[in-house]
Amino acid sequence: MSAGPLAAADAKRLAEIMQALASPVRLRILSVLRSQPSTVTELSERLELGQTTVSNHLRLLRHLSLVTRSPEGRHVRYDLFDDHVTDLLEGALDHLEHTSRRA
Repeated sequence: MSAGPLAAADAKRLAEIMQALASPVRLRILSVLRSQPSTVTELSERLELGQTTVSNHLRLLRHLSLVTRSPEGRHVRYDLFDDHVTDLLEGALDHLEHTSRRA
């Protein structure tokens, strides 16, 4: 992308992604998936959340191309969409650490 102003459609899509990242639950889901692909059951147990809650958040994350799903028999395994999502999370975490040191 160029350094100029965002096109309206790109700004709208980026805002949707940023809104998705504004949820602590979705950030926690992404943080687990950053370390390993997981099923809804595994995510629910690890994050101590209901499966319905996790499934609803995963649906939105999939819609925004932040996670993918791969059927494995009777289960579905979720993973980060690609390295760009990992980079986005790591950049945000680096910024959090940077600003925490300055406070």
